[in-house]
Amino acid sequence: MTLRTPYYLIDEQRLVHNLEVVDRVRATSGAKAVLALKCFSTWGVFDVMAQHLDGTTSSSLYEARLGREQFGKEVHAYSVAWSADEVAEVAGFADKVIFNSVRQLQMHKASAGAVPLGLRVNPGISYSHFDLADPARPHSRLGVTDDDELRAAAADLSGLMFHFNCENEDFEALNTAIGNISDRYADVLHEMDWISLGGGISFTEPDYPVDRFSTMLRDLADRFGVQIYLEPGEAVITGTAQLVTTVLDVVHNEVDIAIVDASVEAHMLDHLIYGTHPRVDAPSGGSHPVTIAGRTCLAGDVFGEFALEQPLRVGDEVRFADAAGYTMVKTTWFNGLRMPSIVVRRLDGDVEIVREFEYDDFKRSLS
Repeated sequence: MTLRTPYYLIDEQRLVHNLEVVDRVRATSGAKAVLALKCFSTWGVFDVMAQHLDGTTSSSLYEARLGREQFGKEVHAYSVAWSADEVAEVAGFADKVIFNSVRQLQMHKASAGAVPLGLRVNPGISYSHFDLADPARPHSRLGVTDDDELRAAAADLSGLMFHFNCENEDFEALNTAIGNISDRYADVLHEMDWISLGGGISFTEPDYPVDRFSTMLRDLADRFGVQIYLEPGEAVITGTAQLVTTVLDVVHNEVDIAIVDASVEAHMLDHLIYGTHPRVDAPSGGSHPVTIAGRTCLAGDVFGEFALEQPLRVGDEVRFADAAGYTMVKTTWFNGLRMPSIVVRRLDGDVEIVREFEYDDFKRSLS
């Protein structure tokens, strides 16, 4: 089989490695884990993921529907702002509908019928390396900040969601925050059936204190008599996928610039948004400096400056690491570039092309 670049390559063995850590946390803490589809929605590997996760959580009607149709387990339906018709539709298949504000809860609770309702709470504390992704940034719209307003709404709720982390690898910081939240909202939490701690907790990273994490979750559940939920996204798919590209040209403007058949803006947008650069998995590192850039007309479409074992030449393959989380879900048709295909290396080692994109897909995305 010939694989035409660019393509995203998902490795199921690496995926299972992360999922086994999730299994360990679920087994020892009693917490449930629902996949955050806003981070990763490539349903071609959901059959593997569903063996290790309890369901999905969403940020929109379409994500919630995808979770129901393709994952098939518990569906948590959250949105920063629901419309009335969306609530009525999602209530037909969701296991929980979660609102972002008390106003939204009051407006739409009747449309949700008998579906258990949740509310997002903004505790005013958070962990994020970037202000752009900080849910507790000044004037944040994400979640209820008024404690009295929350208490007044408690009778309509079965649970609360505290999503206040982004790439938090610091267990001590997390433990302190959970302690503060437990004390501040204790009276309300005793009335709930479940608590979601959201995503953004990097508990599958090497050397993370998984046992202490699990104990903290179990103690939290025991203190309030609730079911704890985690909403892992990056934690599940970190290190599991690459963006595989081919060098189309090498130009020189004081430095060598290799142009590949993909784009940062179109195919790894988060790096452009946050001003970061992906890691190159292959070729190996060395002493030869090169700038690797995308093929769009955007001047800043640059993957980064790298030092490789050999100078890059036309036809060489370049593989960028961590091309799963917040990557495939953000691809665009900018400049009319063909979207990378989605390829999966299955557990048995077989490589399968699960989706290819052509001109007709580009045309259908427009009017």
